Order: sequence, then C-alpha cells, then structure tokens
Amino acid sequence: MVPEQESSNRPENIEQHQGQDLNELMLVRREKLQRLQAEGRDPFKISKYPRTATAKEAVEKFLELEQDAEARGEELAHDAGPKVSLAGRIRTIRIMGKASFAHIMDESGQIQIYVKINQVGEEKYQEFKSLDIGDIIGVQGVVFRTRRGEVTLAVEEFVLLTKALRPLPDKWHGLKDVELRYRQRYVDLIVNPEVRKTFEIRSKALQAIRTFLIGRGFLEVETPVLHPIAGGANARPFITYHNALDMQLYLRIAPELYLKRLIVGGFDKVFELGKNFRNEGISTKHNPEYTSLELYQAYVDFHEMMKITEELVAYVAQEVLGTTKITYQGQEIDLTPPWRRLTMEDSLKEFAGIDFAAVTSDAEARELAKSKGLEVEANASRGEIMALLFEEFVEDKLIQPIFITHYPVEISPLAKRNPDNPRLTDRFEPFINGWEIANGFSELNDPIDQRERFEKQMEARSKGDEEAHMMDEDFLNALEIGLPPTGGLGIGVDRLLMLLTDSPSIRDVILFPHMRPRHE
Repeated sequence: MVPEQESSNRPENIEQHQGQDLNELMLVRREKLQRLQAEGRDPFKISKYPRTATAKEAVEKFLELEQDAEARGEELAHDAGPKVSLAGRIRTIRIMGKASFAHIMDESGQIQIYVKINQVGEEKYQEFKSLDIGDIIGVQGVVFRTRRGEVTLAVEEFVLLTKALRPLPDKWHGLKDVELRYRQRYVDLIVNPEVRKTFEIRSKALQAIRTFLIGRGFLEVETPVLHPIAGGANARPFITYHNALDMQLYLRIAPELYLKRLIVGGFDKVFELGKNFRNEGISTKHNPEYTSLELYQAYVDFHEMMKITEELVAYVAQEVLGTTKITYQGQEIDLTPPWRRLTMEDSLKEFAGIDFAAVTSDAEARELAKSKGLEVEANASRGEIMALLFEEFVEDKLIQPIFITHYPVEISPLAKRNPDNPRLTDRFEPFINGWEIANGFSELNDPIDQRERFEKQMEARSKGDEEAHMMDEDFLNALEIGLPPTGGLGIGVDRLLMLLTDSPSIRDVILFPHMRPRHE
C-alpha cells in the first residue's frame, strides 16, 4: 500500500535539542557504535558496498519506466519500478510507528527512502530507528512514487556503512558561520549542497582552459615548484630549505622564467596550469596559495596575447555557464569579445581627469601625486607615480572587460619596451569588475636590457623591498642563447572563477583556503 505520510525537513530529535551539550550528543553516538561492535556489527569493518545507481540515476530510471507506461495508456504498478542499490548519507529522518522515512544524499543529489517493519523485519527496523542524521547507509529496494508525488525507494534491505560520531549542524539553520565553512569544507559540502555547484564549475572551467589551449596547439608542461631564485614576478616568497643539497629554496611565485626557458629550447607554444605561492596579505581577492595559468607563444606580441585572453575567458564562460553574459553581485557583465583597449595614460585622463602625458619628470609626478592627496617615496619615479595614480583613481571604475595597456617600465621588469616610447612597455592587464584578472606582455628578450632591469630590482631589494625581483644569472644565460620574439600571459584562475560563480570571496572558490590558526 502506498503510504500517506512522508518525511519532513524536521531534524532528528537527539541532535537538535538546543540545550543539549555537544559532548553529550557525541557520547550518545559512541555508545551506539560500541553496542554495534559488541554485537559483531562494526560498520567500520565494511570495506565496500555494491551500488548499482546513484540517487539521480534511480529517479531517472523510474521516470523512464513511468513515461513508457503513460505512453501505453497505463499506470506504472507500485512494485514495477526499477530495483536498485544505493548508498548515501542520511540527511533527514522521521521515525514513526511501523514505517519511517528518510532522505539519503550522494554526490548526485538526494532521494527519499521508505522503511516498513513488515518489509525489513522487527530487528532491522529497530536498527533503523537507532540511526542518526549523518550516518552513511547502503539501501536496496524498488523505486516508486508516493501518493503525494515524491519518487521514493521502498527499502528491502539496508546496512550501516559508516557511523557518524559527530552531529551535523542544525538542519534548519545549516552551517552559516562563514569562517567555520572554510575551515570545515567537508561539512559545508554536506549541509550546503549549493556549494558543490561552485566546485563543479571550477572543475569544468579548468578542463575548458586545457581544451581551449590544446586545441590551439599549446603543449601543457610542468616546471619546478621549488626555485633556487624567486623569479617571474614582484612578490614576497615563501622560503624553505633542502637539507640534502644544503641550500635555501623558494616556493615559486610564478613559473614564467622556466616557461620562457622552454621557448628558448625550441617549444613554440607552452602553458602551465598550477599553484603559485606568495607570502603576502590575505583578502577577499588574495590567498597565499592560488591557481594560475601561464602561457607563452613564440613569434607573437602582446596584441595576440590580448586576443587569446578575451577568447579564452569567453570560451570558458560559454562552456561552463552556457553564456558570455554574467551577473556578478547584481552587476551585469558582458564577456563577449572584443574587449576595449585603453592605454594607462588615456585611462587616467578618461576616468580621473589627469593628463599624465604632460608630466615630463619624476619631480613633476611626485608633486602631482601629493596634490591628489597621495603619499609617495622621496625618490619615486614618474612611472611608479603613474601606476599609483591608476591604482587609486581608475581601477575600481573598470567594470566591463577592458585591457589597460602600456605600463611603465619601472613596474614591468620582464616586459619589452614600447618602440615608440621607451618609458613604457608593451604590457597589458585586463580588468573586470575593477579587478586585475591577468597580466601579459611582449616578452623582453634583450639580455643586456634584462640585466640592467634586474640590477635596478636588486638595488630596490638592498633598500628593503622584499618584493623586488632577484638576479637570475641562468635566465640571463638563456636569453643570451636567444629567446625569439614571444608573447606571454598569466591569468589568475581563482579570480576568474569568482566572477563565473558570483562568489564574493576568493575563499568561496578554493576548497581549502588558508586560515589563521584558531585558538579554542
């Protein structure tokens, strides 16, 4: 007979008594485990369970049979549904007299199960009544539809596979403490199923990036994570030590210099998708360990890299979201190429009313900055001031995708100088929602110019700038062997994913973000 009542979203009784101490709840669960072990039914001795379907597949199989029956003008018999074996975590449970309901959840979703005493027997029914929310069970039975319309599994057999010794958060309130969600992502994924969608999108996006680049003839490579010199970017590195080699090493801040060595070696198109590490601040847009994409192509310039950037971002959005028009925190953003191009000098004029092209000296630039209320170093250069003004007065206004081009040489130690204005470089950064999401340029391949820039960076280091670039003699050696004209690009994958998933913090798109130690 089809049951009249079904499971509710009410939480289990023991776990949700608001005044009950957590330690007491955990003790109750341990006592249940001890009884099972004493009876020879230790769930932790079970090593496998033969599943024949996921929750989603079970529902789909039933719907197919139901539709076939309707096509014949018949109603699917109560016991004519598919017989399946499922496994999952109990998310809701409602114990009644001789029949009970629960929902179990697996990776594909959840399904209701129905357990009757006359189907499983008195002993097993009592065992079912002792289960807790969070327990993982295996169930076997026939799928049917209840009178109230919910596709449900009528359980014929079940087995406890894992006893959850710690209760999940309150079903009604869930895990809402943002910090706790990041610290205990495994709980977050259980009680906030929508979070899973974010990381499914992340996985699809990484796959789409690879598909796009491999389809264009790029070779995926792997370069060292432990570097003898922290290079490829201006950033403060993490420092470690190799005992056998008796040498200090750095976690990489960028793979750039190794990837360009591969271009020197004869590869024309390479990319690496992996982790970088920067010993810097943490914010909603910064995590010390993050995922980057870097790619290099011989015989092209920064214009080709801009074209690849906009086409790659649009391709990924289309693949994972089905559209290039997204909404981020209520703001509509159109990722469709082509994106606007604007030089840094022109952006200052357009968005801040600053005619920086009229500034001819370092002293004039410093006075301009002071007139705008900015504090600057006594020896700050024109290019450094230009970048500072841009950061302060322009960046947050760049909502729709735009390439800002021609950065000052002082802040671009690895980019080729612009042939028409040697104070600037053929470098770009795309901005979306006021964020820099990538960095690219025509690569500097003049070893003499590169050495001079490294020397200036080392001078800055000697004055206390821990982010200044180190001298890399082997990289200079590679340039002297000969680097062809090359375009390079680096994309911050996590920030891009924030946009694609409408996530307000970078921690929302990293499964296990770094957190300050918690003192209980």
